[in-house]
Amino acid sequence: MQPPTPKKMTTIPELIQRAKAYELQLPPAPKPLSAPQGAEIARWIDHTILKPEATVHQVKQICQEALEYNFASVCVNPTFVPFVAGMLRDSKVDTCTVIGFPLGATLPTVKMAETLTVISMGATEIDMVINIGALKAQAYGQVLNDIEIVVETAHNQSAIVKVIIETALLNQFEKIMACLLCQEARADFVKTSTGFSTAGATTPDVALMRRIVGARMGVKAAGGIRNLSDAQAMIAAGASRLGASAGVAILQESLG
Repeated sequence: MQPPTPKKMTTIPELIQRAKAYELQLPPAPKPLSAPQGAEIARWIDHTILKPEATVHQVKQICQEALEYNFASVCVNPTFVPFVAGMLRDSKVDTCTVIGFPLGATLPTVKMAETLTVISMGATEIDMVINIGALKAQAYGQVLNDIEIVVETAHNQSAIVKVIIETALLNQFEKIMACLLCQEARADFVKTSTGFSTAGATTPDVALMRRIVGARMGVKAAGGIRNLSDAQAMIAAGASRLGASAGVAILQESLG
């Protein structure tokens, strides 16, 4: 049997040309996702507490809620990963944490070390922030390397990676280019926002990201999703995961 042919790597100039073409004419939107009904929406939500003043007691409550309602994950700052992983052990709820958060301006080697450390403590999902300044400076090779290091490190440990591009700080071309770079780096998801910048997720941005990455890659909307209407709008636009601190309220509204 012949070994599988390695994926041909796309060069940076090729990615730039593709982004320019997409800026003129976007690829067609993939088939819409089937909207979750009732309690199903819980599995679309990363139950999140990332505020700097969060206490272990608040994180414990988030974990208890996640176990009760069966959210997709609990997303916390790295310092809480051992505690969360312990609380969620033997459940279907994953432990998610953030890397290079919230600015994305740490060195790739530091992001790699952070990734290894949190995975060793029990994290199974990694939400990393890109080097936003490098993207805006058109240092695309630097951005790609930054993402690839984290993705390779995480995938080697069977963890998934969601890449935060901070859409509120980007123009249309930069959003397209960021999505293509995430796709090239083999990230599992592209994610809108940290929730700590000038704005969070918007439905136009989610729709754009879905059209750029197509149907096979995840799109996570985060920042400002406060109720069921917000959640449904993001899913209709193309989000396959939602980051929200209002997960319980969203689920209870969905249950009627």
